[in-house]
Amino acid sequence: MLVLTRRAEEKIKIGDNIVVSILGIEGSNVKIGIDAPKEITILRMEIFEQIQKENIESAAKKMTDIADAARLIKKRFSKESKD
Repeated sequence: MLVLTRRAEEKIKIGDNIVVSILGIEGSNVKIGIDAPKEITILRMEIFEQIQKENIESAAKKMTDIADAARLIKKRFSKESKD
């Protein structure tokens, strides 16, 4: 991790097309601006983590649904083969 000290109105350049600007400092809060291309997604970490958690939960539900469906199909075919 790179750790930098910046003052209000100073900037940080990331790669060729991202600029992070320190807009202001109020107490323990730092106000930043991020200038990046529209195709780059920028999320607060807590939002990113929530999305990841929901995706994992959703994937787990789908796997359960698929497993349940597979059991039902197997049960149905086993009944048909006995008839």
